[in-house]
Amino acid sequence: MNYPNKIKKEYHKITNYANRGMDLENLINETNNYYLEKDIAIIYKKPTPIGVVTVSYENNKQVITKAYFASPSTLDYNGIYKGKYIEFDAKSTESKTSFPLSNVHPHQIQHIKNIIRHKGIVFLIIQMNNLFYLLNGPDFLQFIANSSRKSIPYEYIKEYAYVLEYNYNKGIDYLKIIDLIGGFENEKN
Repeated sequence: MNYPNKIKKEYHKITNYANRGMDLENLINETNNYYLEKDIAIIYKKPTPIGVVTVSYENNKQVITKAYFASPSTLDYNGIYKGKYIEFDAKSTESKTSFPLSNVHPHQIQHIKNIIRHKGIVFLIIQMNNLFYLLNGPDFLQFIANSSRKSIPYEYIKEYAYVLEYNYNKGIDYLKIIDLIGGFENEKN
């Protein structure tokens, strides 16, 4: 880009894949804040359960210096929307052709089954190929039950998942899709 006085500035994007899921989580957190501010839904990121072993004191504050995961975490987010329990996980993959099932642990798959059995709303938000997809829990479980593959092909995701649009004000408006698949389309907010 050329600026006045013939100063040339170039933009170089630095790609760091170490925290690629954090970008997705940040977008979802912003979306959840929007939902909360507009009184649309109450959905929070669940903290990872840890057990504290040792604590030190720095500047009159307690700092955890040694801890362990107290129990396996279930899914990333939970809350309530239109009187229904909702829970989901956010996943990112750099693969262009498939979503590795190793990204979802066996205890999380069992948890998804439990939520469905109790008539809750459960799904995955998957960031893949520069798009955001909502894969409904039953469709996710259907793939696992009917396939011996270790990954979900991108073709399956394109066929069964819903593309989530990004909106500057709302973020990744996943509740728009939940209204369609959750039976809320005729209800007023």
